[in-house]
Amino acid sequence: MIRFEAVTKRYGDTVAVEALDLEAATGQITVLVGPSGCGKTTSLRMINRMIEPTSGRIWLDDRDTAKVRPAQLRRGIGYVIQHAGLFPHRTVVDNVATVPILLGQDRRQARVRARELLERVGLPAEMGDRYPAQLSGGQQQRVGVARALAADPPVMLMDEPFSAVDPVVRAQLQDEFLRLQGELGKTIVFVTHDIDEAIKLGDRVAVLRAGGKLAQVAAPAELLSHPADAFVAGFVGRDRGYRALGFTDAGTLPLDREAVAHLGDALADTRGSAIDGWVLVVDRDERPQGWLAVGGLPEAALRGTVTPDLLNLGGTLADEAGTLRAVLDAALSSPSGRGVVVHADGTFAGTVTASQVLVRIEERGALVRRETIAARDPGSE
Repeated sequence: MIRFEAVTKRYGDTVAVEALDLEAATGQITVLVGPSGCGKTTSLRMINRMIEPTSGRIWLDDRDTAKVRPAQLRRGIGYVIQHAGLFPHRTVVDNVATVPILLGQDRRQARVRARELLERVGLPAEMGDRYPAQLSGGQQQRVGVARALAADPPVMLMDEPFSAVDPVVRAQLQDEFLRLQGELGKTIVFVTHDIDEAIKLGDRVAVLRAGGKLAQVAAPAELLSHPADAFVAGFVGRDRGYRALGFTDAGTLPLDREAVAHLGDALADTRGSAIDGWVLVVDRDERPQGWLAVGGLPEAALRGTVTPDLLNLGGTLADEAGTLRAVLDAALSSPSGRGVVVHADGTFAGTVTASQVLVRIEERGALVRRETIAARDPGSE
């Protein structure tokens, strides 16, 4: 556990962080988010004493960090920054093994462990022989995470670690990070300026306002549904109601089990399966591959077979055990207007329309409203 007690940081007359009271729970991800200049990074770096507080105390479990030598404190804290901060003259495996070797671990053992960690963060072990300049930005960030994990620290500090890569790679890194956290259960403080990233990754999200003041700290779902004030509501965004659907299970949806076509089928045979000119195409294992616009094909083209290059890949897939947001997105993004829902193994479960999802959303909303009223007035039921 990390606990801030009335922590303030001043630079002359400028207050970077003001009287911060905040607790980051053991084994959870606490995200600090807010506009530029609100003290997010300053707060993070005061934990490992790269910046010293002007006043107040920071506790790491039952230890006052001000009473621990900085070097000793940092040995138990992993630190990941935006551009990975790798040593350019060392191979990837030596970058990862740096801290364990400094802590006295046998060099050979440290390098073996480093290769294991590379695989754990989604990189092949043989990539350890390359130099940082030979890696993509996303690969370098993965190495940075592996290096932070190398000494198996109970606490990790992450300062906008995924902001320097493109959106697709960023989403992949976020998913990998959540998978790792599910396995390792570290105590993590994560800084970002992106509210979507904060909501996706955080067990709790702390919103800081300009001037280094804490505006609200809450679980993502609570932050979206009950912002503390106009600043938090504005920062979270006007589409927070849509984002909140990401925390609501879809439940059992009225899926339509429509006929499908398979890759390699005769195109002429797909017309009987089409609805409004569209037919879903699956592979031989019944995994969806895309939509085929049968109605848009000239008669001459119907003499061929279903091939991947004919498919529209615009629609996303939703897991049948997923959220209302994922299912609604699948329906809205589908070129046919029918969202594709899959089983846990990726096989086709059925389709659903946006109107069907909206009915479920309204049902859930009505239930929440009734529960809210009942909680405020137990005699109202």
